[in-house]
Amino acid sequence: EIFRKIINLLCSPLVSRKKISGLSKLHKKLPTMARIFCYKNLSIALQLKRPRTHFLPCSLHSQSSAPIDKEVETLYRIITITQTPEGLKQALKSSQIKLSNDLIDKVLKRVRFSHSNPLQALEFFKYADKRKGFYHTGFSLDTILYVLGRNRKFDKIWEVLVEMKRKDQSLITPRTVQVVLGRVAKVCSVRETLESFWGFKRLLNEFGVDCFNALLRALCQEKSMSDARNVYHRLKYKFRPNNQTFNILLSGWKSSEDAEVFFKEMRDLGVEPDVVSFNCLVDVYCKGREMEKAFRVVEEMREKDITPDVITYTSLIGGLGLVGQPDKARHILKEMREYGCYPDVAAYNAAIRNFCIAKRIGDAYSLMDEMVRNGLSPNATTYNVFLRSFFWINDLTSSWTLYQRMKETGCLPSTQSCMFLIRLSRRHEKVEMALELWDDMMEREFGSYILVSDVLFDLLCDLGKLAEAERCFLQMVNKGQKPSNVSFRRIKVLMELANKQEALKLLSEKMAAFGSSTQLIQHDKAEYEQSSSDSVT
Repeated sequence: EIFRKIINLLCSPLVSRKKISGLSKLHKKLPTMARIFCYKNLSIALQLKRPRTHFLPCSLHSQSSAPIDKEVETLYRIITITQTPEGLKQALKSSQIKLSNDLIDKVLKRVRFSHSNPLQALEFFKYADKRKGFYHTGFSLDTILYVLGRNRKFDKIWEVLVEMKRKDQSLITPRTVQVVLGRVAKVCSVRETLESFWGFKRLLNEFGVDCFNALLRALCQEKSMSDARNVYHRLKYKFRPNNQTFNILLSGWKSSEDAEVFFKEMRDLGVEPDVVSFNCLVDVYCKGREMEKAFRVVEEMREKDITPDVITYTSLIGGLGLVGQPDKARHILKEMREYGCYPDVAAYNAAIRNFCIAKRIGDAYSLMDEMVRNGLSPNATTYNVFLRSFFWINDLTSSWTLYQRMKETGCLPSTQSCMFLIRLSRRHEKVEMALELWDDMMEREFGSYILVSDVLFDLLCDLGKLAEAERCFLQMVNKGQKPSNVSFRRIKVLMELANKQEALKLLSEKMAAFGSSTQLIQHDKAEYEQSSSDSVT
């Protein structure tokens, strides 16, 4: 009877947001699979009520992949909606979906990029693993370990690894070591990271230089280069350093003096530099604005019959921008073609960024049009470079026009792009724009809900938009994301003033269900800080 009422309301031509939001209590009384069906149709109904530009479907989703994409969506919703392992297993059995390696890989990838419940994702992983004759892929293993590590479930990581060693030890590779150590190094000390590194010795058949390189990469990315250097000198006699070892270390230095020291040690140990090694040296010179040294290295590469690649030229383009020569950098785009090397999106992004820094937006747009003419599609980084410039000059109109272009081309914004857009919307008090961005994020699952919601709730509370704030709050918690305590307190004050006791009780219960965990908030802030760097890759 409940299901019939919901379907009738969804099919009604007079369906409204108010009616749809009122279905939530009925929705909770349904079995899991019925809730999944209604969840999808509620989303469709909401989309039909807002006449605006939508993101184009991703070109990767062809008609032939439609059935498996539908199964991915269903399984993802099961992981998101169910709250207990028993509920998850029951829903998976009821779905009657045949699990395959390809399907599981896609579901776990979806979980990784949508920040779903890590423990329910682990239960899904275990459920598949227990099927007779089934073996996970290395991709599935590494993905579930990443998800657990991101949420600091390190005890669960080791449980999974021990079980994998028992069932299929070949799945535990140096790539697995890098995934786990990267998560450990992000939140733990160097000592604890080293302890985790040695813990892999009993899990792998071959514990050699590839694992050592994975450790160094984790330290370079998540700790400091001085930490990586110290560990290298402590362990270099236990593992024979190879080309990749030095390339990892060279790629992390910001000081040309430090890079030169390791470049010399590389040669002293009889390890010949390759194109990656030279690229690292060129890059550190360019970032240090030592362009003469950078060009000398390029000449040395050619003398040694090592052909500079697109990465070499991209570094030169970025370096010329730093020394205020965007036109010369643009000339590099033409010059590299003469050597048979064609610019990619990253090379164009570097040149576009140079013009944006010089406040020559017209030239930057000209380069983006040139990209398209040459068969290259602007990516999220391309648009983010423009949005950064528009943010600093307080140009909401140009930002919003560019965002609509992103939607038309199906390019999903990065977290930083979302922050530029939501902050401009708040600055100009454009509630409709802010809500459109938020609804797009909910629909397509991009950006950080936690970071964007803080700004959104500030805007809505400042303007007394309590109904909208409540709706966005519930959307967020239904995605398994906890709003910040500051945002909750602001909404709580408004609800108390409006005497909305029932609504306040519901929101309080939702917040209490998350406990006091701040792991996702810390992860999203770290992710945003990393995206705030000047990378043009």
